[in-house]
Order: sequence, then structure tokens, then C-alpha cells
Amino acid sequence: MTFSIVAWDEATRMTGIAVSTKNLAVGALVPFAKAGVGAIATQGLTNPLFGVQGLTLLSQHDAKTTLKILLQDDAGRDHRQLHLVDQMGSTAAWTGKECVDWAGHQTFPYFSVAGNMLVNGKTIEAMAEAYQSHHQETFVKRLLLALQAGQIAGGDKRGRQSAALYVMSTEAYAHLDLRVDDHVEPVTELSRLYEESQQEYYASFRRSLPNNLNPAGIFSRELVDSLISKQSLS
Repeated sequence: MTFSIVAWDEATRMTGIAVSTKNLAVGALVPFAKAGVGAIATQGLTNPLFGVQGLTLLSQHDAKTTLKILLQDDAGRDHRQLHLVDQMGSTAAWTGKECVDWAGHQTFPYFSVAGNMLVNGKTIEAMAEAYQSHHQETFVKRLLLALQAGQIAGGDKRGRQSAALYVMSTEAYAHLDLRVDDHVEPVTELSRLYEESQQEYYASFRRSLPNNLNPAGIFSRELVDSLISKQSLS
């Protein structure tokens, strides 16, 4: 029902997920990630507890061990698909034998692609190729390009409805959390939201937020006036 990429960027130590499906609000239950730990996508017969528990396990174990622990007592594992990446860039994936065709995954150092109920396997092949071939782009843009390539190659065989881009950097809160919950062209709309997130008014706002290095953040009336002015002009 879903196609996704999970990845860890060695250069920036950012981690994240791009995902799309023919179902409502994929960003609410499929992608999980934590700064300095890794990322998990739980799909097929989705189990959000895999995301919650998995991030705790990933802080203590590598990806393969985490996957083994999550699946070992799960009575629904044959219907589930799960893939993840840890802070060392190691990946692991599972596609249950009862997942609806086409279903499968491919794992690589630092990233993994997976999908189920797809038109065919070209969807995840295109995602992997797109992610690998765009090293000149930022980590976030590479995730988005991979998702776009997967949609063009076929995507979910039932159609299109929602998409999400979820990225963690160094903070406990998301570096970027964009969701398209219900749209006739969710990946296209997600791409539009990404471009909007790159506008200076939003970039300035993000730079002003409290963070680990500056717990108070950057606040001044001049900054507020500047943000208001930039938004009014946009």
C-alpha cells in the first residue's frame, strides 16, 4: 500500500523518511525518526508501535538486531513491511510473505527503499537510483527526488492520496516535517510544500528557534518585523 525511503546522511548526520500511499495521512503513522539514532518506516499492515519501540531499540542496538527484536514475537509479521537505518548507516528490512504484490525492498549502506501493493518493482528501483545519482543535492532534496522517481515509475497500484517528508537533524524536534494528508497528487503537493519551506521567510523563522547551542533562541522585535514583512511580500 506504500512506498518509502529511509536514510542516514553520513556528512550531516541527518536522518529521515519520504513516503507516499493510497491512504489517508501516511505521515501520521508510518515514518519515525530521532536525531542521532536513526529512522524507521512501518508499512504493509502498519504497526506504529514498531516506530515507537524501534527508536528506543535503535539507541541501544544496530538496525539488524532491532529488526529481529521487533519481529520475533509479532503474530502479524507476515503481513507487515518494515525497514530502518541506524546511526552508523547500517540498514535492515523485512517484507512479510503475505504482503500484497508487488512487494519488496532493497537495502544499501545508509539507505533503504521498500514498497508493497505497488504497480511493480520498478518503483523502488527508481527510488534507489534517484537517491544515489543526486549527490550534489541536499539530503532532504535527495529524499524528495527519490519519492518523485518512485511515483513516476508506478507507485501504489491503487492510486494516490497522501505523502510525507520527515527529517531529523541535531534537535529533538524535526528539521522538516511536511505532510500531505489527502490530495489527488500528493507527491506533487509535497514538492510544492518543500519549495515553500526553502523561502527566506520560513528559513529565517527556523533559524530563530531555540536549539541545543542556543536554548533561548534568537528573538528581537526587528526579527519579528522582518518575518512579518517577508510573509506579506510572499
